[in-house]
Amino acid sequence: MSTSRFASPLQKKDELLLSDGKLQIQSQIAQLITKDPGISRADLAKITGLARSTIAEYLQPLMDCGLVIEQRGHYSGRGRPSNGLTLNSKAGVVLVADIGVTHGRLLVSDLAGTWLADEYFKPDLTIGPEKLLDEIVDRFNQLVIQSGSAELAVRSVTIGIPSPVDFEKGMPVSPPVMPGWDNFPVAKYLKERLKAPVLVDNDVNLMALGEASSRPISQSPLLFIKVATGIGSGIVTKDGELHRGADGAAGDIGHIRVTKDTAVICRCGNVGCIEALASASAIMRQLQEIKGADFDPNTELATLISTGDAQAVRLLRNAASEIGEIVAMLVHIYNPASIILGGKLAHMSDDLLAGIRAVVYRRALPLATRKLLIEKSELSKDAGLIGGVSLATSKVLSPAGIRDLIS
Repeated sequence: MSTSRFASPLQKKDELLLSDGKLQIQSQIAQLITKDPGISRADLAKITGLARSTIAEYLQPLMDCGLVIEQRGHYSGRGRPSNGLTLNSKAGVVLVADIGVTHGRLLVSDLAGTWLADEYFKPDLTIGPEKLLDEIVDRFNQLVIQSGSAELAVRSVTIGIPSPVDFEKGMPVSPPVMPGWDNFPVAKYLKERLKAPVLVDNDVNLMALGEASSRPISQSPLLFIKVATGIGSGIVTKDGELHRGADGAAGDIGHIRVTKDTAVICRCGNVGCIEALASASAIMRQLQEIKGADFDPNTELATLISTGDAQAVRLLRNAASEIGEIVAMLVHIYNPASIILGGKLAHMSDDLLAGIRAVVYRRALPLATRKLLIEKSELSKDAGLIGGVSLATSKVLSPAGIRDLIS
């Protein structure tokens, strides 16, 4: 009886499952190498529980495609020094755009997380998505040349924007400060121009991921709260994953209602939102109302706070109390190990941190606060970029990304 030259559907399914399982392990190996550059084959075998021969089998394709390289490691004891595995700096680059309401920043990084070039720019969110995204593409192309990596492939791109985001579709949803951007296919638009996978996420989510990836795992679950022109939060789970919710709206705390005063109108169209009461822009608006004609609207809030303007300091402390009530509620809902404050209002003085701490420790129950860490961001303006690199690299080192690299 002759044997068919085509595999049966069942055989194909078995081969697919076997292939997927191998890619999962290769992804795990690549990510372990990323977290611990210089790790040895023996250590990989110990961590994964796989035989060294199996590690060698799965590792070889990663080395053949140029993702991983092996170098003689440092050794101070007796015997033969072990070889260490690292990601190849020439395996490609990732691009990150961290776009805020008043600022923007672009970055070119290698897969190991080494920054090659970055720049600040001032985005105009009112000119529409095509014009701004085309400007970002041009800036990326120039930055890649400046970084000396023009000959390297762009493996992944991360874009952070100040809007709720449908992460799966790569598009903003009902953004209050980005006219014309609602449901615009940002990921698709940029993928066609940059010829690489594009991930689009909320800017505060990237900051949260950046903070979590730079801290001990014991400090997660982590709640990152940005207080600047607007107010938002990002949630990172114990496993280091972003919690986006069913539709990408998780963490959008700026529009929680905190007052029934219908005169406090938020830019989202609702009334009484915490963002309309306690953000930097809200404080400046209140100062304008208090000081009247004597107030110069071009004055920086940071200048008023640093020079001890009594009315500005009082409004900042009031804002801290209002935000603290929201944070206390979130502590009971998420039970985070740490709460990190970021954004320009958090770094103007310690009043915001002190005020939020006071309310949280007074209002939240002891079980949820006995080990709770509340502090300001250590990464400051770099948090979003670091989170963007982490997200982009995770995409490259995912099973699907490994499959593409090997192919």
